Amino acid sequence: MTRAEYEACQARDENGFRAAIETLTRRGLESGLANVDYKVLVADEWRRGNIDDIIDREVDRAIGEVREESSWFKLWSTLASREKAQELATTAAERVYRSDPMKKAIEALATGLGKEIGKRIELATIDTAGPATQCMQAFLGRRYGSTVARIVADGAGKEYSIDPAKGGAQVSTGQVLAEGSEGIAGTVVLVVRRQLANMATRIGQRIVGSILSRLVSVVASGVGVVLIAKDIWDFRHGVLPIIADEMKAKTTKDKVREELAKSIAEQIHDSVKEISDKTAERVVEIWLEFRRAHAKVLEIAERQDGFKRFLDTVKSDDMPRLDEIVALVLAGEGEPGVLKRLDDGTLHRAVTGLPPGSIEIAREARSLEAALQWSAVAGDSLPKVVEYEVHRRAKPDAFTKASLQRLLGLEDRLAITRLASLTPVARTPLFELETAELKSLARVLDETQLDTLSRYLTSLDKASAQRVLRAVAQTPVRMAELGKPRVRDAILASSDQAAAVGMMLQANSMPDPNLMLEHLRLVLDGRVSPLLLWEKHPASLVATAFLALALLLMMKRLLFGTRARIVVQQPGGRGGRR
Repeated sequence: MTRAEYEACQARDENGFRAAIETLTRRGLESGLANVDYKVLVADEWRRGNIDDIIDREVDRAIGEVREESSWFKLWSTLASREKAQELATTAAERVYRSDPMKKAIEALATGLGKEIGKRIELATIDTAGPATQCMQAFLGRRYGSTVARIVADGAGKEYSIDPAKGGAQVSTGQVLAEGSEGIAGTVVLVVRRQLANMATRIGQRIVGSILSRLVSVVASGVGVVLIAKDIWDFRHGVLPIIADEMKAKTTKDKVREELAKSIAEQIHDSVKEISDKTAERVVEIWLEFRRAHAKVLEIAERQDGFKRFLDTVKSDDMPRLDEIVALVLAGEGEPGVLKRLDDGTLHRAVTGLPPGSIEIAREARSLEAALQWSAVAGDSLPKVVEYEVHRRAKPDAFTKASLQRLLGLEDRLAITRLASLTPVARTPLFELETAELKSLARVLDETQLDTLSRYLTSLDKASAQRVLRAVAQTPVRMAELGKPRVRDAILASSDQAAAVGMMLQANSMPDPNLMLEHLRLVLDGRVSPLLLWEKHPASLVATAFLALALLLMMKRLLFGTRARIVVQQPGGRGGRR
């Protein structure tokens, strides 16, 4: 780039930047097409399509049709009338060059030229990629730093990547748009080929006009000389034989090829402006897409030099993570929080140093701090924390590194989930169990029962605690009774906890008066809480109470008997008092 072009690329807005890209692209295309010999290209396609023979056949057909449609008098009159000769020549030329075979031939020629010229334009477009990249870096580097300029310029450069051998564009997979749709090189190919495809009709019209003017000149000035050499019998056809010979002549066909080359050159020249516009438009779109995708990061970089310097250290692959982290910090701490984390290094650590899974935690918690804390306690095991959803059931400060590894070492989702929901105080005694035993208990007991079991292990004497643990391990259903809060509290409140535990663990499928009496003595001696007697023998106690009440009523009747009945008779009646 020249100095003036470089300065133009440092425009303050997208419109100025777009104009600079358009100028660079147009100059590159014009330079790349400067040495194209359109006449040679047309001649090659002309021979490949055997257009000479097509013209000869169409001329014979057209002259035959005009001869059959015209009277002898009309044909003779063309020998003496320049206007009638011109009219006849026009009719013949239009029938030749507007015929379907000639249209197909010209379209095939235009298609072949399109492939060849399209390749050259694509290669010329590639040559503009370097200046366009430098221009984008000049535009963005001053505002957002070298990393942003490099990433966006790299995306723009890939838009220029094409395979000339295939004659088509290859848009990079990182681009949103599909191959050959709106990429720079793809746009060039589409624009050029669209121009060439639409060119056939205009070329045909231009050729007709050019040939007619030549034929009119021949008819007006040379018909007399030509007629001297003609057989008198040919007079009946007027100037038609002259027109046929002239249209088949090499000089006429050369004129047709020249007109084709001239028309195509003009169309390509006119297309360069459109191609340059499309190229500049797409390059600016690449930048605008990048800006929309990274809006918050770029806004801060444009205002804060320190953040812009930090942005220069970020790898292109880390830009999506930076976007999300900045968004999380902005949502919870605002822009001052971003700058604070920039100063203390946690922003850099979050972008480059956090293990996989940290972003998921930060996203769910809507807090970068949560991800940093989990990373500190979990280290390389953070993916397992996310896999088992531990972060959803506990805070990072509820674990030490050792306790978290103990939990994750179970490698059982259900057991880990239930134990993670407990408080650290409740988990600690359970973690002292063997791994297999702990996993088994955690799979059959819910969180409430696990918490109760933990309290038994810490509040009972060692022998009683081990007795409870063995009983629950052998028959987990026992925890349904032992896990009741009132039962737990009654056992722990008993003066003889061993007796209370033994009482609750004794099996009694059928009511046993002797066992109930034994337990009653424990209650009466004050060793066991009365509530446990009710929890252990509810049916027996109800039956005993009912029998006792009935016995009391019977004894009362025996001791006190029944009261005498007194009948009172109204005055004047027959009866008396008894």
